[in-house]
Amino acid sequence: MAIYFVRHGADDEGYRGGWSQRGLNVEGYRQSEKLGCYLEDKQSNYQIHRIVSSDLRRALDTANEIADFLNLSVESSNQWRETNNGVIAGMPNEIVNERYPGLYFSSLRMDQRYPGGENPLEFYLRIEEAFKRLCEEQSTKNHLENVIIVTHGGVINVVYHILKGLEWTNKSNSFPASNTGIHKVENFNGQWKLTIENLMEHI
Repeated sequence: MAIYFVRHGADDEGYRGGWSQRGLNVEGYRQSEKLGCYLEDKQSNYQIHRIVSSDLRRALDTANEIADFLNLSVESSNQWRETNNGVIAGMPNEIVNERYPGLYFSSLRMDQRYPGGENPLEFYLRIEEAFKRLCEEQSTKNHLENVIIVTHGGVINVVYHILKGLEWTNKSNSFPASNTGIHKVENFNGQWKLTIENLMEHI
């Protein structure tokens, strides 16, 4: 039984991410295609049974590329979305800097929300609950299945902190999570542990 976390492929860095519904750029599609081909070729090792994706466009684009190679359907879920950055989601960086100078995730207090969005603590608790629920489902209902969760860098960073027993804040150092990088989580005697971190050999 294994859980694979995959960050979406590259998107346009000229816009704010978060809950943006902008999709992948050309590089992101190429990365996702390479990942799908790699997983198809290595399916005897990975044995993927399910693909669950954040319902944000850049994650769904990535998941659909993988699904085409593995002949699987994609289960869309809003649980695995990146931080809700409210009114600036998908906004060009230049406009954000004019209208909301200095507004970045790391500049917020833990209890301070993005305008129209969530605060870092709410984001953390949302992902903590989603990860806890996923682990319970895998341990009880789907214990013979391996699942891929296609999600976002901030989400993967929270999962790392949980698994490594580290306190997380929006100012914590980030663990590497490259576009389409693979992170494997396995259960050993009831304990979930990271066994692969940011694998990129498909690129």
